[in-house]
Amino acid sequence: MELRHLSAFVAVAEELHFGRAARRLQMAQPPLSQQIRQLEKELDVQLFERTTRSVRLTSTGEAFLEPVRTVLADLDTAVRAARAAGRGEYGRVTIGFAGASSHETLPLLTRAVRAAHPGLELVMKGQTYADAALAGVADGSLDLGFVRLPVTRPGVQYRVIDEEELLCALPSDHPLAGLERVPVEVLAEEPFVTFPANSGSTVRDATVGACEAAGFIPRVVQEAPDSYTILALVAAGVGVTLTVSSCRHIQQNGLVYRPLAGPSIRLRAALAWRTDNPSAALHAVLAVAQSALPTPACH
Repeated sequence: MELRHLSAFVAVAEELHFGRAARRLQMAQPPLSQQIRQLEKELDVQLFERTTRSVRLTSTGEAFLEPVRTVLADLDTAVRAARAAGRGEYGRVTIGFAGASSHETLPLLTRAVRAAHPGLELVMKGQTYADAALAGVADGSLDLGFVRLPVTRPGVQYRVIDEEELLCALPSDHPLAGLERVPVEVLAEEPFVTFPANSGSTVRDATVGACEAAGFIPRVVQEAPDSYTILALVAAGVGVTLTVSSCRHIQQNGLVYRPLAGPSIRLRAALAWRTDNPSAALHAVLAVAQSALPTPACH
């Protein structure tokens, strides 16, 4: 059974005139009559009673009409849904991100995507640090990742969305809290609180790199899985930490932030995705991200 036969049947049933139905379908009348005959032959029923003056539905035709209308309406809905999905208006995008560093950028993106494409589902995977997010994008378990430069994995494309500065966070009663800027070298004897060594955190890597450049290896006394916990431990006097400027929104009693002395140490945040990911939904999110999270002028 062909869909064109069903469309022809509905047109004749609604017009009750083969000529008008043919004009509605933008076709000649003889092929339309032939399609109706083919449909009746396939069903082995008579759908219309025809005379030289009139056309009317048989009881069988009347019973057939509403189900056919439903089939054609469902097909139209399916076609529109497929086309909308092809434009990225529907579908699912899985996003990997980690805690406080996405405090500002992630909500900007999600709000903009939901406003532009309310039928698109965003699946958020928290506690996914930069290296893990990059690995997830590379292996296809994530569509999009909030990462930090450098991005060196083959087949992964990225766009910078933010640039952050490495800061020192201290207990407010710490002797160094009185400095306007804290030289990294004066932290050589301090206990550090930071991310786990195997977490894939670029902030941990930047901390170790900054300390090594200053001539020492940081003495890590406690590790924690996110910036909120790390900074709570610093406020409690457990140790000091180096964190990124996007975490300054975390304000706790007993906690202060100080810039580092010397040339600033900057970390660039980016969105990363697989170049060969065919998802129309992903590309719709990326298009929204161009305006919601533009590349900063300093890049």
